[in-house]
Amino acid sequence: MSKQSNNPTERQAEGYDIPAVESWIEQNISGLLPPFEWKRLEGGHSNLTYLLSDKNNKKVVIRRPPKGTLLPKAHDMSREWALISCLGPTGFPVPKAFSICHNMDITGAIFYVMGFSDGRALTSAQETSEWVPLDRREILANSFIDTLADLHALDPDEIGLGSLSKKEDYIGRQVKSWYGSWLSSIEPAKYDDPRAHELKEYIIENAPAQGTARVVHGDYGFHNCLVGAESTISAVLDWEISTLGDPLADLAYTLKSWPETVEDIAASPAAPTSAGGFPARSSLASRYAERTKLRINKLDFYIGFNHWKSAAIVHGVYARYLEGKKSSKGIDLDELRARITMSLDAAVAAIDRYKTDTTF
Repeated sequence: MSKQSNNPTERQAEGYDIPAVESWIEQNISGLLPPFEWKRLEGGHSNLTYLLSDKNNKKVVIRRPPKGTLLPKAHDMSREWALISCLGPTGFPVPKAFSICHNMDITGAIFYVMGFSDGRALTSAQETSEWVPLDRREILANSFIDTLADLHALDPDEIGLGSLSKKEDYIGRQVKSWYGSWLSSIEPAKYDDPRAHELKEYIIENAPAQGTARVVHGDYGFHNCLVGAESTISAVLDWEISTLGDPLADLAYTLKSWPETVEDIAASPAAPTSAGGFPARSSLASRYAERTKLRINKLDFYIGFNHWKSAAIVHGVYARYLEGKKSSKGIDLDELRARITMSLDAAVAAIDRYKTDTTF
């Protein structure tokens, strides 16, 4: 993106009234001197995220929801703000929370300002190869899983997040939500699969008892982390779907696509974890268990649940494309439909492993 002018009459930022926002920042955050240079940061679930640099080159990040009508609970800036502002004082790696604006008159939406964190998110094997030396990828993997374990070690009540959501029956809550999405998407998607219903019944009937509720990120992966120059996690981002629930389900979401074998790598060669030099999924799971003292012997159940959930999510996205609610320009709809089937295949395989495991 080209450098933008600092002349307020020329600068533009989608979703932001720049003069009004800069005036608000000047009044509410000390140490920043507008006018700012505004640079769009891509990614982040389409939230409108910009890097702001002041005349002293001090950098912060501003974030607000997309424009237009949003689904209930989608793009929840207040939730993200609560999480980073409560996690930061614990030493957990999140950007510094500066201030949040609930006044919709400023720029038409709630927005917040957080610190800028150095590092790079990894979304492909090529990006991993470019950013992380081969001899430091095990260090990165250990930092990655240790960071998740450290999140799950925090007591939500003690850090001010005890009222973030319900704590009980995380699996049940998730199944109710995503099965409803599957059912409502069948007609517009013109696609159903009996396994979606069979798996739903099995998951509800066989869900392990939930232990102590913890903060679950919900989408923890290299794409939502910043990897610093030392090949460790410098910050965890995108907390908008985080809630309270079962940490083992969160672990399984993170590890469900992490390769265990060379065959797994060959099946997803472009994935950021397919660049080589990383420990296997089972190694990370064991490290997590050692750090948290949680039993992971039922991990395959949670992996199966998460693959089922992924199928429901993609099913809903596919339905919205076919309904014309989202532009399908440049979207391979056949590939998207195939991902639904692949996720259900993976869910069945994980549940079958769980059924035949005699170690518990």
